[in-house]
Amino acid sequence: MSRRRRALAPAVPLALISAVLLPLAACGTSGNTAEPAAGRPAAQAAPGFPYTVTNCGVTTTYQAPPKRVVTMNQHVTEIMLALGLEKSLVGTAWLDDRILPAYEKAYKSVPVLSAEYPAKEKLLAANPDFVYGGYASAFAAKDGRSRDDLKASGIGTRLNLENCADGRTTMDDVYREVEETGRTFGVQDRARAWIADARTTVASTADELKGVEPLSVFVYDSGDKTAFTAGGTGIGNELIGLAGGRNVFADLDKSFGDATWEQVVAREPDVIVIYDYGSTTVAQKKKRLLEDPVLKDVPAVRNQRFAVMPLSDVVLGVRAPAAVERLAAQLHPEAVK
Repeated sequence: MSRRRRALAPAVPLALISAVLLPLAACGTSGNTAEPAAGRPAAQAAPGFPYTVTNCGVTTTYQAPPKRVVTMNQHVTEIMLALGLEKSLVGTAWLDDRILPAYEKAYKSVPVLSAEYPAKEKLLAANPDFVYGGYASAFAAKDGRSRDDLKASGIGTRLNLENCADGRTTMDDVYREVEETGRTFGVQDRARAWIADARTTVASTADELKGVEPLSVFVYDSGDKTAFTAGGTGIGNELIGLAGGRNVFADLDKSFGDATWEQVVAREPDVIVIYDYGSTTVAQKKKRLLEDPVLKDVPAVRNQRFAVMPLSDVVLGVRAPAAVERLAAQLHPEAVK
């Protein structure tokens, strides 16, 4: 839980430090470029460059697309793969569940640096010019991987927008994440095509749900003494609303947080959505809910109304549009086939 949402490297060999400190053409903090040698024409900029973007408070100007990228966390890896950028990847880290089948072949062509986050020296050994993190923990200062630390090594960075959304995270933030990533890598047309398809998927689900009465939904991520659940500011809350539900903890002013079991009882959810990931299985989570005497009168428990969503479906990434459809089919099977 903690590594996703709650935000000492060994010494690096001198030769490696020298390599990563070399100026990188792909990223920087200003749009300045060196003057061409006398009598020699200036190199033509790539279409769409220089490109300046402010991401989670960090402003960067790219003179050309990054060429050696490490992704940390599954949902940003899948964004890169959805945009056909696997040849730009020199490493990935941290899967929450199985990679989408459509991207599996491309994913297997990329080195896995670590099952979780790589140590700083292992990250630098891949010689990246760009690191793309899915959660703030990807750039943990205590591990020497802060965005400032990486910038000092000549490495550009991007953090998934769900970590810094101003207020509620919506599908517009999903589209913006894909659009800005596409611009950064010079594949704007691919990003626009993906966004158009995504909008069509979301609109199609909305059409199927016309006239359907929303169901009250409690998200059970994990927890025993308290319930770790989806709050009102994350993309999970948005997905529930678009799928014909109403998050009973939408008033929790964060993406994820703890609620008491007494609060769960008082809010009487019609359906419990279980997030599927990690070592605790869906069957074990259901058993915990069904056998808790405190919950016996909760409508969802009494009627055994459960829906299941893989964790990677309910974070800000390319799965979100189809995830709306999948969740809607579980909440309203009579309307969404």
